[in-house]
Amino acid sequence: MTNDSQQIVNKAWNFAHVLRDDGLSYMAYTEQITFLLFLKMADEQTKPPYNKPPIVPAKFSWESLLKREGDELEAHYRHILEELGKQPGMLGEIFKKARPEIQNPATLRRLIVDLIDVEKWSSMQADVKGDIYEGLLAKSAAESPKGAGQYFTPRELIKAIVDCVQPTADDTVCDPASGTGGFLLAAYDYVAKHQGKTLDKDQKKHLRTKFVKGWELVPNTARLCIMNLYLHGIDADPCPIKSGVDSLASDPGERFSVDLTNPPFGKKSSISIVNDAGDLEKDDTAYERQDFWTTTKNKQLNFVQHIKTLLKVNGRCAVVVPDNVLFEGGAGETVRRNLMKQCDVHTLLRLPTGIFYAGGVKANVLFLDAKPAQEKPWTKTLWVYDLRTNMHFTQKTNPLQRADLNEFVECYRPAKRHLRKPTWSEANPEGRWRSFDYEDLIKRDKVNLDIFWLRDQSLEDSDDLPTPDVLAQEIADDLQTALEQFTAIAEKVKG
Repeated sequence: MTNDSQQIVNKAWNFAHVLRDDGLSYMAYTEQITFLLFLKMADEQTKPPYNKPPIVPAKFSWESLLKREGDELEAHYRHILEELGKQPGMLGEIFKKARPEIQNPATLRRLIVDLIDVEKWSSMQADVKGDIYEGLLAKSAAESPKGAGQYFTPRELIKAIVDCVQPTADDTVCDPASGTGGFLLAAYDYVAKHQGKTLDKDQKKHLRTKFVKGWELVPNTARLCIMNLYLHGIDADPCPIKSGVDSLASDPGERFSVDLTNPPFGKKSSISIVNDAGDLEKDDTAYERQDFWTTTKNKQLNFVQHIKTLLKVNGRCAVVVPDNVLFEGGAGETVRRNLMKQCDVHTLLRLPTGIFYAGGVKANVLFLDAKPAQEKPWTKTLWVYDLRTNMHFTQKTNPLQRADLNEFVECYRPAKRHLRKPTWSEANPEGRWRSFDYEDLIKRDKVNLDIFWLRDQSLEDSDDLPTPDVLAQEIADDLQTALEQFTAIAEKVKG
């Protein structure tokens, strides 16, 4: 998160405390602020240097809110939410079932004039609403023992992943767990940056209407995603984001050339729906799908199988997976064997701890290409980059930067993967990049892909120990991971 975004988050959090006094929850406040932010940013884009046609009817615009005070303002805000929810396409989806929660007109006026109107939101880093939403969730989690409950992908990691996959204007990009749209936006921005000046009329239309597709189970999060896409110029009807839909429930029938995603990390899978009241309901049963290699209640393994289904032949994928997907036996081994046989599983990035909002997260990015059916396995070599061993990051004091991933992207060689060279050798045992042949991988116990080789320096030299706060967080993360594994074992024993 940029310094600008962090300052805005702090400012927004202070306003949240004011609204708490009015009986508004943090989540309700966050939703209200996103409605107002959208109206403000839509207004900014009609002015220099953007000069775009208005996407919100004038009678419901930001300017119409600024002109009103008192009960008239509260009534007009209510009217705006109701009427915009009736609009066609993505605009109607953004305000679908939107309800005004701020009952005090003076508080609403302060929010509009003192917090939102004074900032130039469109000139900030692209996904500023996503940053605010995630920042408020993180702060709320710090005050709640239950935590945020969702693992948002760091923007700098998303950028590095997209730099490796290199989407083009001819691709179709999907994310079956789209969150606030970080991957979809990054793919769109990548094409706009690298091909924007050379696109023909049809390519521009494709980029605007058919380039991205996503699914998001939580309606409020889906709303943020749709807002972000809409404000970036994506305007499709029907809306490209399916809200309140459990993407694992069935094969959607569509196939995509690129899949970029960070699925939910919850291990236990249950079929989820959003009822008429907007609440989640879950049926604790395994997904029975003919296109899956195995039936399991493990949500992470189900997402890996689902992703394989979504890809076109020769489609590219980058998926964030927790460590257990790499080593778990049973269904995990079945998924890994089939994945390496039917796809070219060519790259694994071991992520450092401390980069996600929630603790206890040890994750990786798996890169693969879908392939046509054949007898021989498609995977020949798996290249592994270890960004975890002897690397220490924290959310506050040492957040992950895009520069921390430069060596990985260079080693990945997006356009020339056949020319990769390891940085590890017997002469350089500290090299973070090395390859493993398929024949050796398939012989490993349970086809375990949780591979590491670097010496942990902190175990050998106390002078190399991280600072106490980092060390404490790493211990807490390890304990959290161990607790999750013990819980999973206990559930299996019960079952």
